[in-house]
Amino acid sequence: MRFTENLTCRRDKRNPEKVRGGVLVDMGTQDMAAASIRMPQGKTQHASQKLWGADASQTRDHTVLDLEAVQAARRLASRYGYRIAKRLFDIMFSLLVLVLLSWVYAVVAIAIKHDSEGPVFFNQERVGKDGRTFKMYKFRSMYVDAEERLKDLQDLNEKDGPVFKIKDDPRITHVGHFIRKTSIDELPQFINVLKGDMSIVGPRPALPREVRQYTPYQKERLLVKPGITCFWQTRRNRDSISFDEWVGLDLLYIKKCSVLTDLKLIIQTVGVVLTAQGN
Repeated sequence: MRFTENLTCRRDKRNPEKVRGGVLVDMGTQDMAAASIRMPQGKTQHASQKLWGADASQTRDHTVLDLEAVQAARRLASRYGYRIAKRLFDIMFSLLVLVLLSWVYAVVAIAIKHDSEGPVFFNQERVGKDGRTFKMYKFRSMYVDAEERLKDLQDLNEKDGPVFKIKDDPRITHVGHFIRKTSIDELPQFINVLKGDMSIVGPRPALPREVRQYTPYQKERLLVKPGITCFWQTRRNRDSISFDEWVGLDLLYIKKCSVLTDLKLIIQTVGVVLTAQGN
């Protein structure tokens, strides 16, 4: 799969302060059709919100791309120092977690096997940067027939957009409730980080069936490598915000990504885990 982007901007002759731009987003697969749109005059999204505390999303026309996020992603490609530092940190931090918490992995594996039938790990195809797919690992927190039962629960979905979430999901096991609440189920994703599929910080990886329903605006969250944690992950009310607000937070990260931003999000995530704010 590929994700290519072609950007052209030119000044409006009648009003030099306005910019007219065209953005082509081509997902390059049978499942994700190409999306081509033209930015209306002056129709750019500005990140006027502060990085911390303010809501990153505003009511907007979601048929229009966030041009600022596209430009930020292009600049990121040439920020070699940040990219190298981020990758080295991902590797060292992941190795540290896997070694120091190896006993947690063992205890959770025993608990899962004792609680219900099925494998310890659950791997699922996810969509990452540039539309590339990979196998994401988690500790299994649901019964083995969870995917088959999904269609019977669609009417109970509490989220808008392509994402499926319900508060009391009957597919979750007893141990699953605990490891989800404490975010322990995400620990195997440090293996994905070591492999280079994911980063510690970045937008959460999406399911292919979700991406097939994305608008061109929502597909912009695929401009960077997915991560274990992100702005959305650290929000106390993350299960009550809309999907487009979620996407807005992901695009805010693309615009603001830096070593300082990553470190702040990691520290906030530790707080979320210690206070068991997971769902």
